[in-house]
Amino acid sequence: MICITGDTHGDFSRFKSKGVRMLKKGDVLIICGDFGFIWEDSSAERALLKKIGSQKFMTVFADGCHENYELLGRYPEEDFCGGKARHIIGNLYHLSRGYIFNFQGKRFFMFGGGQSAEAEMRRDSHCYWEDELPTGEEMARGLDNLKNADMTVDYIITHEPPGAIKQFLNFETHQISEIHAYFDTLSRDVTFDQWYFGKVHKNKVIPPKFHCLFDDTLIIDTE
Repeated sequence: MICITGDTHGDFSRFKSKGVRMLKKGDVLIICGDFGFIWEDSSAERALLKKIGSQKFMTVFADGCHENYELLGRYPEEDFCGGKARHIIGNLYHLSRGYIFNFQGKRFFMFGGGQSAEAEMRRDSHCYWEDELPTGEEMARGLDNLKNADMTVDYIITHEPPGAIKQFLNFETHQISEIHAYFDTLSRDVTFDQWYFGKVHKNKVIPPKFHCLFDDTLIIDTE
């Protein structure tokens, strides 16, 4: 079983939801960015990471707009399920941008990161990292990996939505940045079944293929 949910922002109660409690050994929980449990490197935070990593199921997450990238970068990348990931602890992994991962026979293109609306304010309070913005190298890598897969995957997991989808989500701003334009290109050129993203703190389906997730947990049929 594979379960997908949205931004957790360091809130462990999200792991007590009905959908997550159904997961067993060999199952996978995917978080669409803003994981938030790697932020201050406190003893309490490290205890929570250990608790998440000790679950029978595997937890994997894309990075979002609110991560401590300095702390996240301390974990080295390694080969993982067909792509590259940072092994945090136990069954907990951060999935690097632009790779295709194989979970239970399904191919997932993962691309975290995004653009904070409050970037200037966070710079002033020293809790902003430029690494939240995807680089040209990461976007090129993602496109190369998709080309090697004949531009076909089962699912796409991102933190930001494609630019064309923002109009359906009541964003404070409809400004289209480079990452939104990149995702627009992928939505046109890649064959995929469903696309899941976080960022917006709401649960909404945008037919026919796009799912905005926050605290909902969706189960993917891997049969």
